[in-house]
Parts: sequence; structure tokens; C-alpha cells
Amino acid sequence: MDINHILETGGILLVGLIVFAESGLLVGFFLPGDTLLFPAGIFAAQGKLPLLPLIAVIILCAVAGDNTGYFIGAKTGKKIFKKEDGLLFRAEYLRRAEKFYEKHGGKTIMLARFLPLVRTFAPVVAGAAKMPRKRFVLFDLIGCISWGAGVTLLGYYFGSKIPNIDAYILPAIAFASLLTFGPSVYHIFSDPKIRKIIASKISKFFQKKG
Repeated sequence: MDINHILETGGILLVGLIVFAESGLLVGFFLPGDTLLFPAGIFAAQGKLPLLPLIAVIILCAVAGDNTGYFIGAKTGKKIFKKEDGLLFRAEYLRRAEKFYEKHGGKTIMLARFLPLVRTFAPVVAGAAKMPRKRFVLFDLIGCISWGAGVTLLGYYFGSKIPNIDAYILPAIAFASLLTFGPSVYHIFSDPKIRKIIASKISKFFQKKG
């Protein structure tokens, strides 16, 4: 996905739609989040996007997406975790989430904004785990403001300080991707059960091919 092309052709509206989809749709973890906001901030520093409207749209769409995810979780409840051997959704995750949210719900929602994959599923889990709506909205708003403004302003800062930063956007995106996706990928593959599921699926794939 060409981030520069997205920003040049779609502008703020497309940025907002992608942020919403990543946060509120269960397929959203395939979309760029931090790796879109950072270049958007750089574009704003170059005068190609208006900074304050950009940040406002990002925050609003992040909040709307998270609340959509919460609604999905609240309505589907444990049904979404029925598949015990699912790679991303498992009943075990819901049981852990119910206990974790009971004690650390607020911190989870705030920090989830900065973690790819996690930010897509955390609102769904919060809704399914019956986290109080007012508590969710409060901490989610803090997380969305911190993430939406923070990552965008970081890009804006570098965009205003580094001459000809256009030449460094792709390496910067790669670096940002490593920082954001690295911990999540490590967490997934460090889980023995998930490794077993992946190995099983790969084995079945090659058996069919054979």
C-alpha cells in the first residue's frame, strides 16, 4: 500500500476512513495505523494537509471506530469467541479479558491505541467482557487523543525539522512499522498454543497441495 499516494489523492477524508476501519472493523488490522499518521504529520508540515483538521478527524474517527468495535462486542458477546482453536479469537482470550478488564480496564484501552492488532480487538473484547460503557468511553477518549495527536505531531515535528524529508519517508515508515508491529508479532508467536495452530494450518495446507 503506497502511503504517499493515499495521502496525496485521498487527503484527510481517506485518512479518517482508514483509521475508522482499522479501529472498528474486524479486518482492520490489515490497514496502516501509526504508519499512516506519521507520514500524514510530515505532509502537514509541508503544507500539503491542514494540521488541526487532520488531527481532529483522526481522533473523531478513532473514537467512532472503537465505539463500533465495543458495540460489536457487546452485541455478540461470547459468541464471537466460540471457536476454541481460532488464531485470533478464542474463548480463552475472553476469559482472560474479563478478569483483566475488571482490574485494569482503563489502562488497557488507553495503551491499546498504540499497539497494532491490539487496538483493533481491544474494544470488541471490552464490549464482550461487559466493561462499563462510561468507563470505556472515558479511557478510550484519552487513548485516542494521545495516539491521534501524538503520532501525527511527531511526524509534523520531523517534517518541519528535517530538510527534504520526502527522501526518508519510506525508511521512516519501515522503522515505524518495526516499532509498532514488532511487539505484537512477538507476543503472537511466543504463545505456544498459537504456534501449534499455525503449524497445524501449514501442515494441512501442504497436505492438500501434496
